[in-house]
Amino acid sequence: MGLIASLKRLVTRATPTPVDRLYEAVVVEARRPAWYTQGQVPDTLDGRFDMVVLVLSLLLLRLEEVTGGDPKHAAAKLSADLADRFLTDMEGNLLQDGIGEQVVPKHLGKMMAALGGRLGAYRGARGDAQAMAEALRRNLLRGEDAPEAAIQWLVQETQALSARLSATSFARLSAGEMDQAS
Repeated sequence: MGLIASLKRLVTRATPTPVDRLYEAVVVEARRPAWYTQGQVPDTLDGRFDMVVLVLSLLLLRLEEVTGGDPKHAAAKLSADLADRFLTDMEGNLLQDGIGEQVVPKHLGKMMAALGGRLGAYRGARGDAQAMAEALRRNLLRGEDAPEAAIQWLVQETQALSARLSATSFARLSAGEMDQAS
């Protein structure tokens, strides 16, 4: 392989793809300090994981809407690519945290199961503030006590994020763009 081809491959790898940019936007939203202060999500490894899963779930539900049930729609491919990107990120985090390579697949399986379970919970709770409050208590706060004001804030922010995602065109999402909270 020539030098030019090698440099092109290096630059291509260094340039984030739309999926990378969209996943990065998920993480940026999930790390927004207000989730942890006003919403009282625990600022722990588990709490940060749960926040990434919440934001990613809402994004995947938005893409699900776009597909209209067509598994061949480009939004279905984007969903699969985002799930793969999530797994890659989680694998890197596990390895960085010193989890042995032999047990990483088991942990990744549990993480994907958590994502699937939460997708179902958040899908079922959309449009119903009480159901969303219960889903957030169970999945985001893991059943820990939190003041009602924090729960209500979490519900409002989750609904606002879902509305922002619904208002974002598929063209923008597929280009790797997601509106951030003000």
